[in-house]
Amino acid sequence: MGRDVTVADWLAALDRRAELRAKAGLTRRLHPRAAGDAVVDLAGNDYLGLATHPEVTAAAAGALSAYGLGATGSRLVRGSTDAHHALEDRLADWLGADRALVFSSGYLANLGAVRALVQPRTLLVSDAHNHASLIDGCRISGAETVVTPHADVQAVADALAAAPGRPAVVVTESVFSVDGDLAPLARLHVVARRHGALLLVDDAHALGVIGPAGAGGVAAAGLAGEPDVLVTATLSKALGGAGGVVAGPAEFVRHLVETGRTFIFDTALPPAVAAGVSAAVRLARSGDDLRTELADRAALAVRRLGAAGLTVSTPDAAVVSVTAPGPEAASAWAADCRDRGVAVGCFRPPSTPDSRSRLRLTISAGVARADFERALDVIVECAP
Repeated sequence: MGRDVTVADWLAALDRRAELRAKAGLTRRLHPRAAGDAVVDLAGNDYLGLATHPEVTAAAAGALSAYGLGATGSRLVRGSTDAHHALEDRLADWLGADRALVFSSGYLANLGAVRALVQPRTLLVSDAHNHASLIDGCRISGAETVVTPHADVQAVADALAAAPGRPAVVVTESVFSVDGDLAPLARLHVVARRHGALLLVDDAHALGVIGPAGAGGVAAAGLAGEPDVLVTATLSKALGGAGGVVAGPAEFVRHLVETGRTFIFDTALPPAVAAGVSAAVRLARSGDDLRTELADRAALAVRRLGAAGLTVSTPDAAVVSVTAPGPEAASAWAADCRDRGVAVGCFRPPSTPDSRSRLRLTISAGVARADFERALDVIVECAP
């Protein structure tokens, strides 16, 4: 008979698993930053530099004084404020949707949206490069999920054709979070509509960065307001805040309010954040000059890094991916950059959908141009 497992056995097992991750170059550590540090940030997602914009912080400060630190409850109890509803109206108008619903995070928005689209016999057709929140949404939903090769419209069509008569949802990002490429949204929509399927698009890395008035990848593809297209996004990237949004037909938003567990049972986004993000939306809509600068910087990064012999993605927005030889090399490369005052993203398995390690650079218009160009030099000089 085996002895009972003790707490010491459990902790020892965790240590062994940590050792295995370390040998594979997959150790992860927290690196706290001080306010106003001098690091050149090519790792965060503040694409338009709005997180510290005076109008954004003033709006947040005003709401903080008026409402206090937190929302004090879920949206259906006491957590809905004027700030939340104003933000939802502003987001719906920007995205061209009937209604928008704000969640406390983009992750929860995706979990809630996927689950709310599932009914008996639903088939989910999910891109292989989708974000973890979409993957988890598919898993938690309990629906049959077919994972199709990345950006492969024919594979999506084949998966839908193999399930005639079943409700189906095509699940994709617009700008993919790892390599920064843009999904073929218009063609995916044609295929989805042909088979009576819905299209769910996570616009997290496109909102504020591409599309008319920065309205995102769905708007750029001419799909804003289509009744069979649902949009999710985080409010923590180009809008510089926190939270998430689901936008679409009024009937779907009502369904989320009445049945969405990640909405109903979660404390609401703090009103100060909602007010700050609302100010950021106004600034982002008029930020065409910032979007032009982002595109110019992304192109410069590709030229400069490519000329140094590095393998670089072709960005469709503000994410630039640089291939590393392996997880340990990627980790060391990022650490060397950080030691020289440049923060870069380090993506290694299992965070990458193709088991390929890379640095991820997120371009920000809030970084001084001279600092950005110096950061590119540091990345080249630190390359393994």
